[in-house]
Amino acid sequence: MNTFTQPMGQPLDRVDGHLKVTGQARYAGEFPEQGLLHGSVVSSNIARGRVLSIDASAALALPGVVAVIDHTSRPPIASYDKNYEDADSAEGSPFRPLYNDQIQYSGQPLVLVVADNLELARHAGSLVRIEYESEAHQTDLLAMQSQAHPAPAELPKPRGNFQAELAGAALSLDLHYSTAIEHHNPMEPHASTVLYQPDGTLHIHDKTQGPQNCQSYVQKVFGLEKEQVRIFAAFVGGAFGSGLRPQYQLPLAVMAALKLKRSVRVTLTRQQMFTFGYRPRTLQRLQLGAAANGRLLAVGHTAIGQTSRFEDFTEHVVEWSGMLYQCDNVQLTYKLVPLDVFTPLDMRAPGAALGLIGLECAMDELACALAIDPVQLRLINYAERNQNEDKPYSSKELRACYEQGAERFGWNQRNPEPRSMRHDRQLVGWGMAGGVWEAMQKKASAKASLDHSGKLTVSSATTDIGTGTYTVMTQIAAQASGVSVQDVTFVLGDSSLPTAPLQGGSFTVSSVGTAVQQACAALKEKLLAVARQTHPAFAAVTSEQAVFEGGQLCSGDLRVSLAELARSSGEATLEVQVDAEPDKKREAYATATHSAVFVEVLVDEDLGTVKVNRVVSAIAAGRVVNPKMARSQILGGVVWGIGMALHEETQTDHALGRHMNHSLAEYHIPVNADIGDIDVLFVEERDEIVNALGSKGVGEIGIVGVAAAVANAIYHATGKRVRDFPITLDKLL
Repeated sequence: MNTFTQPMGQPLDRVDGHLKVTGQARYAGEFPEQGLLHGSVVSSNIARGRVLSIDASAALALPGVVAVIDHTSRPPIASYDKNYEDADSAEGSPFRPLYNDQIQYSGQPLVLVVADNLELARHAGSLVRIEYESEAHQTDLLAMQSQAHPAPAELPKPRGNFQAELAGAALSLDLHYSTAIEHHNPMEPHASTVLYQPDGTLHIHDKTQGPQNCQSYVQKVFGLEKEQVRIFAAFVGGAFGSGLRPQYQLPLAVMAALKLKRSVRVTLTRQQMFTFGYRPRTLQRLQLGAAANGRLLAVGHTAIGQTSRFEDFTEHVVEWSGMLYQCDNVQLTYKLVPLDVFTPLDMRAPGAALGLIGLECAMDELACALAIDPVQLRLINYAERNQNEDKPYSSKELRACYEQGAERFGWNQRNPEPRSMRHDRQLVGWGMAGGVWEAMQKKASAKASLDHSGKLTVSSATTDIGTGTYTVMTQIAAQASGVSVQDVTFVLGDSSLPTAPLQGGSFTVSSVGTAVQQACAALKEKLLAVARQTHPAFAAVTSEQAVFEGGQLCSGDLRVSLAELARSSGEATLEVQVDAEPDKKREAYATATHSAVFVEVLVDEDLGTVKVNRVVSAIAAGRVVNPKMARSQILGGVVWGIGMALHEETQTDHALGRHMNHSLAEYHIPVNADIGDIDVLFVEERDEIVNALGSKGVGEIGIVGVAAAVANAIYHATGKRVRDFPITLDKLL
């Protein structure tokens, strides 16, 4: 069927923007309810040991304190006697809050105080006295790296003869890099409002990236039927991966609601946002062997990451080093060190944001050692295929990213000599890096429903974590159905809607968008069938001859409104639901987004202060459904990449096993004054294979490679190579 309505590719404003800026969008901790109780979590202040006693008498003596729940007074919980899994869990035994007297990490929730209001609950929590028996703990990855064990993840098998080629290379480098722990810190802290219904069912507003994941978790943990649990997440104030797993405020709020048969809200404080998953610290070793002309002969990448004692958290840190460049001799190793900490968690571009720091800094060091331009070195080693999978790419416009990014930046004016470019007392540095992220697609379902006034409602149980999902799905539905954008409503954030995957990995548009597109196509077939039956003039019109646009079905001079067809159908609403899955033709190809990032830094020669003055980020991500929203995603990724390079680090006092800077006053992230000009350009990339939309997603790729490009620019400015991230003043001076 043809369609001439083309909202896709247009920079449409956020359809949910008005609700957000006028305060009408409610978040998980904002739903009012008569008689709502508030819970406050009391956390462990030791890293390892056990609870000897909990004295809550002073808290319980306060009028308005309803309950104090700990491991001795919690209700029986179905799954606490057997393991359970959630959709994004790591291998091992997931953390069970208030399970027993054992303390596994500092900040572990030990008590939930429930009271009539939040201030009272928090004050009562401060009166709870806990007696501990401490045990020796270990939270330092550096001190324990010799204890690393191979991660349970499947890595690409070694190829060629890495050791022999490295030994025989004209030039070989052996380099070590380290990255810091980062915590997600979205604007909205984690919260769960459990509304206890008269029939005992639970309606839960949760901060999550997957309502159905939380539904399944609550159901399994508490031994409930699916119908007894409904999760809502209409608006999410940022997540970055922190909402991929249910966080502990959810089971605590449910526990209290079931015990008291009352509605309960539990909101974590900003400090408690540092008591669950995070981007893990890594130690990386890059071994590169190259011919004198720059061709890579051997690539070795070893990464050691941290995990908890109770789960093995794995992410793709080293795989990218086997696919971004052409090399026939590759060895990739990934190990884990269990520590007395909580389990890490996926964080924007998990693995890639870390692994590309090592790889792209090492490539810059190789370019300097060989006196080859960093862009030229990457072109010499350009990979036409993904050698990890031994497959061609469905599309790959990385060459165009290098070319167009370099041109926009003015890269050809660069003097390669470190410390050679300056502006007054500022040393000027130019650096670059490449980026890659996988373009995935998951199974997803969507429902399309047309009412008698011609209004289209499309729904799927996905979320919008600030990425623009409401808007982009509205655009896809409008174009796929021929209904104008103003007449389309997209509904999400409800576990009772058609199945959708977690929102993460940059696959929401590819997965849910494909389902929306197919649902609208099926609805058009249904409308055409109604037209053939109820409007004799359309009796012989074929699918190929039917055109849906502007809320009408047209064929030649014939036209009828979709509203009229809905009324003629005899149904209250005309409705279809489809289940979409990746096309089989994808299987023969590797699919990925790519980028090239160019950075200019100004380094004060006397003070060592670094200012990222300008960034050009060239992105190849297939078809861009909404350039305005996509650009915002890349801007956010670039800002975060600058933070990774210069600011962001969760600092741990290893003597106490506790994070020290657990507030936004002391956990440094870039502010407006730190950010210069960011220029985003989307390289044209047509992809008929990745999915019917031709879209690859942009949530992750914006951050990948940025930190390495900043580090490479700092080296060019100063002649000093800092390999320990973030690159703070003390390290530069």
